[in-house]
Amino acid sequence: MSNGKLHTLIALLTLAPSAGAQWLNYPSPATPRGKDGKPNLSAPAPRLHGKPDLGGIWEAESTPRAVLATLFPPGVGLLPGGVNGLGEDDPQKYFLNLLADFKPGEEPLLPAAGARLGQILKNPAKPITLCRPAGGPVNELIPAPYKIVQMQGLVMELYETDSVFRQIFTDGRKQPVDPQPAWMGYSVGRWEGDTLIVDVRGFNDLSALDAMGHFHSDQLHVTQRFRRKDFGHMEIEMTLEDPKVFTRPVTVKSNQILIPDTEVMESFCGESEHDLEHMRNIKN
Repeated sequence: MSNGKLHTLIALLTLAPSAGAQWLNYPSPATPRGKDGKPNLSAPAPRLHGKPDLGGIWEAESTPRAVLATLFPPGVGLLPGGVNGLGEDDPQKYFLNLLADFKPGEEPLLPAAGARLGQILKNPAKPITLCRPAGGPVNELIPAPYKIVQMQGLVMELYETDSVFRQIFTDGRKQPVDPQPAWMGYSVGRWEGDTLIVDVRGFNDLSALDAMGHFHSDQLHVTQRFRRKDFGHMEIEMTLEDPKVFTRPVTVKSNQILIPDTEVMESFCGESEHDLEHMRNIKN
């Protein structure tokens, strides 16, 4: 993969302010603190209506740079101040490559899907001028904050990237029978003990699964398991099934870190976007 290809794909999915650009230093009275006044991220998870309260502002935990370096082709690497040099946090490995746990050549891709991916990687893409939302399950992997708001019968996710949202209905409703294909799909959830299990279907086939360019079809089915371990740490296990792309289900476990005493802000990549054309790290 060329420098331009990888950096362009990453840039298109990370056009969002970093955590450092948030509404800083607004201490929440609900945040447990140590004697020094700092947030205690190891405190017990809060509860709501008898279940763990997933609420808060979260971001995918960064993968160590030494590990990330193994995912880049020779000559390509992380720039100072984030992937693009824009100040965002270092990404999680699954954001770069959802199939990072598989050895090269052993990815569970159907032959036609593998051939299509090869063509994507061989043909460097110039920056697009019409921004599309990230969509799909990549939103919890992007190195940018998102906010969870939990209430009776509903869990809301508000993503800073693209200022999009997702509704997870926990009121007992079923999946729609013939849904209009959607960027975020349709999410219904249920609790098993302290784990929220979310069934997501009804995607369109327009979004990427990661920065490398792995794609999905409109038959993608995602099962997510949200487990809040304590106040500041959450695990999201995702199982992806797509009979048009994968030979078998693919499961990844993504650690999420709470960002206390801050807030998400709106962030849009509008039509006729031209900034990408002038970013110093994009080369074709």
